[in-house]
Order: sequence, then C-alpha cells, then structure tokens
Amino acid sequence: MGEIRMGLIGKIWDTGRVAEAAPPVPERAKGEAVARVSGSVQVRHVDAGSCNGCEVEIGQAFSPVYDAERYGVRLVASPRHADALVVTGPVTHNMADALRKTYEAAPRPCLVVALGDCARDCGMFAGGYGVAGPVSDFVPVDVQVPGCPPPPEAIVAALRGLSGR
Repeated sequence: MGEIRMGLIGKIWDTGRVAEAAPPVPERAKGEAVARVSGSVQVRHVDAGSCNGCEVEIGQAFSPVYDAERYGVRLVASPRHADALVVTGPVTHNMADALRKTYEAAPRPCLVVALGDCARDCGMFAGGYGVAGPVSDFVPVDVQVPGCPPPPEAIVAALRGLSGR
C-alpha cells in the first residue's frame, strides 16, 4: 500500500501539476514581416493616448492566469530590443512624433499591433480636439485587435499569431 502523505506539501506532491490545456494555435498573422519573426517575440508597448483600459488587459495577458510568456512573447523596455510594437489608444497630437520615433528606433522588421478600438479607428475618442488619428495614419499596422478593451484572451491570441506558437 502507498505511503500516506499529510499536510500541504503532501497534497501538492500527490496532485502534481495542474494546468489548462493551451487553446488552439490561432491562424498566423499575415504579411512578409510576420513570416520573418517567429519563435520568441519581444514586444514594446506604446501608449499613444489611451484611457488605460487596454493597459489593464495587457497586464492581465501577461499575468500568471493567461501567461503570454509561455507562448514566446515577452515585454521589453526599449524599442531597440523589440520585434513588435503594441500600440494602444488613439494617437494624440502630443504622441504622434513619439510614436513615429519609437517605430523608427525599432529594428526591422518591426511589426505593429493596433490594440483596441481606439488604436484601430479612434473609438469613442474620434473627433476629439486632442486626437490626431488612428495608429495606421502614423505607422504601418500589421495586426488589429478589436475590443474596448479587448479581453486578455484576444490579446494573447494576437500575440500567438506573431510568435506562431
């Protein structure tokens, strides 16, 4: 007869590793630049003028629950280390030059993900006096993620499309 374990450590040992199975791999994002980036993708987040709703969901996408890093996607602090830029919010007049400079500082090929309705088409801020336009007016966009804000599952799925994992 097997040994009986008591306490928390014994329960952990007996239970083993418990995790949900990974969701199916999404269709890979299209484009020549995407085809050259695979495996591990380094991502730089750029807030071009958002309400911070998307930032909360990005934080959740990289939390232990959704764990985007297990699919080979990692947030980096510098655009010089980035394979992709994740841009949130409509581009404000004050951020237009900063977004262009961030894109120019990133090595090529640099992918751009427009995250959320505001980044795609200015969302609820369309026509605002401080809004210069959507992200696609300033840098080329490779992937668009709809939602206000998009759920962490959609963010992880889009990033998995870049990494191919």
